[in-house]
Amino acid sequence: MEGMGLKERVLDFVQAHGLIHSGETILVAVSGGPDSVCLVHLLAELRETLGVGLHIAHLDHMLRGADSEADAQYVYDLARRLRLPCTIGRRDTNGYRARHGLSLEEAARQVRYNFFVEIASAIGAHAVAVGHTADDQIETILMHLVRGSGIAGLKGMQPITVWRGPANHLVVIRPLLEVTRKETEAYCKTHHLEPRSDSSNLSSAHLRNRFRHELIPLLKGYNPNIRDALLRTARSASDQLAFLDEQVSQLWDRVVSEEGGELALDAKAISRLPRALKHHLLREVLRRMLGDLTDIESDHIELVSSALSKSAGKRLSLPGGLVLSVGYDTCVIGRQPDGTCPFPPLEGEYKLSIPGDTTLPGWRVRVSIVPHPENKARGLGADLDLDRAGTDLVVRGRRPGDRFQPLGMKELKKLQDFMVDSKIPRPWRDRVPLVCSPEHILWVVGWRIDERAKVTEATERVLHLEFERTDDRGRQGKGD
Repeated sequence: MEGMGLKERVLDFVQAHGLIHSGETILVAVSGGPDSVCLVHLLAELRETLGVGLHIAHLDHMLRGADSEADAQYVYDLARRLRLPCTIGRRDTNGYRARHGLSLEEAARQVRYNFFVEIASAIGAHAVAVGHTADDQIETILMHLVRGSGIAGLKGMQPITVWRGPANHLVVIRPLLEVTRKETEAYCKTHHLEPRSDSSNLSSAHLRNRFRHELIPLLKGYNPNIRDALLRTARSASDQLAFLDEQVSQLWDRVVSEEGGELALDAKAISRLPRALKHHLLREVLRRMLGDLTDIESDHIELVSSALSKSAGKRLSLPGGLVLSVGYDTCVIGRQPDGTCPFPPLEGEYKLSIPGDTTLPGWRVRVSIVPHPENKARGLGADLDLDRAGTDLVVRGRRPGDRFQPLGMKELKKLQDFMVDSKIPRPWRDRVPLVCSPEHILWVVGWRIDERAKVTEATERVLHLEFERTDDRGRQGKGD
């Protein structure tokens, strides 16, 4: 686009990325600074060409006293000059920050976009246009890099994204993403727009300002073309992520299912995926649950990936109030994942065939007598001393007052206390199968055998048990 005027370049960018379509109403976020003032002036110049309606939105964050009020007055006057409708609002950002425990920058961002959602809904706007420039893009990429956001962070901001609010969402477009801040300032000067200056943009208290005024000038000392190098990196990351997006889309329905507002993951299938694809899929899982990935870093993805191979009952807390709950074949992620239990209901008492197979609702139990402990089970396995355990065994659910002696302990323990200590989610506890002799519990299936039935050097015969999940008709279940 070299040699083109700024208006023509922005029009070309808008059309190339499909940011605006004829007949739409676009909300334009105008702070009063040079970037947003340049944006709204350009869009006003292009509105007939684009065939769109424009509506200015300005929010007073109530952080800068008289300066904030002067900004609002400037935007109001600019809207009159451009003959555009305008909505100016005020929000208590500090109050919002205190209520939600956020940084000032994050609180201001959430308050601002929630305001845009409200106005867009009221006027029927299809999107909000914001004045992010190439300089903002560079700062964003570096902030993501330092924060450890992974390859997804390296692509920076996209020309079009979606902001998901508490009750609604809004398309966000960035027509100036390939325009520099220097160009927006020059444009404003040429058109005598006299934008406002925000003194908070100079404060080192804000992380982005430190990147802008300290880190980027330092990097230019190593590479004068650092801006172009980072933008090339962003484009390369975008290309790679587009490929991964397509791969995730193709396998999503095979490994992820929605259950009551939560997502159930096929842990075994996902664990077998190539690392890059697995992590990208998990990132998409979190994005769908949270709406965006603002608080998600690479170490969160690593933790979720590692949790897929953990034993049933494990729980992992994540940003945004999400919890990952590990089952036998699936992991459930949601804000209240305890309600989704991997065990079928267990009612009554079922006598085991020894040796042989026993079918009960949702399970097939295989029992064999072997000379030595089995190294591997197809499902959930345990080895017991046959002479200590006996052959008169049943499977049942827990009962009030149940106790057993967990392996490695010298004293009896209430089953309820054991389940609490083992972090077995409350809704699961009545469904956990128990293998019992007439005297006591021998095995809390999936967790612990009883100390009194363990295999020792004196053991002559080993009782090997395997629990395998089946469907309601007795067929072997997925992942077994």
